[in-house]
Amino acid sequence: MPDATTPPDIVTGAFGFTGRYIAQRLLDSGRPVQTLTGRPHVQGTAADPFHGQVQAIPFDFHRPEALAESLRGAQTLYNTYWVRFASGEITFARAVENSRVLVRAAVEAGVNRLVHVSITNPSVDSTLPYFRGKALVEQAIMESGLSYAIVRPALVFGEGDILLNNIAWALRRFPVFPIAGHGQYAAQPVFVEDLAELVVAAGNSPEDSVTDAVGPETYTFDELVRLVARSVSSRSRLMHAPPALALSLSRMVGWMVRDVVLTREEIEGLAANLLVSSAPPLAATSFSGWLDEHGRRLGLHYASELDRHYRMSNRG
Repeated sequence: MPDATTPPDIVTGAFGFTGRYIAQRLLDSGRPVQTLTGRPHVQGTAADPFHGQVQAIPFDFHRPEALAESLRGAQTLYNTYWVRFASGEITFARAVENSRVLVRAAVEAGVNRLVHVSITNPSVDSTLPYFRGKALVEQAIMESGLSYAIVRPALVFGEGDILLNNIAWALRRFPVFPIAGHGQYAAQPVFVEDLAELVVAAGNSPEDSVTDAVGPETYTFDELVRLVARSVSSRSRLMHAPPALALSLSRMVGWMVRDVVLTREEIEGLAANLLVSSAPPLAATSFSGWLDEHGRRLGLHYASELDRHYRMSNRG
């Protein structure tokens, strides 16, 4: 059990995907953990993965003074906050500004260190709002004066993942699976528990750092989909389609499940080979090995991005 006098670590979005694994690793190491979340009502319920061990504090970017107060006394802030796509009032520009508010609050609160989960190959010159926004947040952190570590994962997989789960879900249910373009663009999947280990290790280091977090295997997207298809015993026919057609088909599925399945920016990011790294892989778990063990359960149920992160009752 953590010592009551030990300053807590704070993880944003600990009831989400990546944040959950970071928080659990911190708990396992004996650290007291709190979370900033848009879903504080989850604490202590059957949906709480920590069974009440992680104190939930409401996220409120509109009250920066209260946000700073909630961070006061924290040892390290582990930040996973971001948005996958724009929806309604939730835009990439808003996500960047919210992140800047969080960084300023961490400075005001005297947080010792900030560890930020970013993405491979961000750039302020990118035409893709996701990757440009990630770069702008990194810039704000580097200029803040805080001790920092930035960890840049590629395609994250593991229990609770949305994107790869829903690829498997579609491969299980539809006679045809469209692959945008030639499918020869690459991805370097990283296991979420390996990512959490790297993130927590970065929190324990005193050095400012920027590190890519990628796994030991690199696949073309075509290879990755075929690997998932074999794992779930799919009979779906894989069809290479113009990106616009693949996007239109994904929107039809999205209408059926009341979700955003795929975005144009995600297709363009993959096609630009932005989910790979030239750095040596730091994560050990192979995607193929993980699929051998878990593939039979992958995609049994659809995972909704809008339900998990955007709709008001579940946001955060």
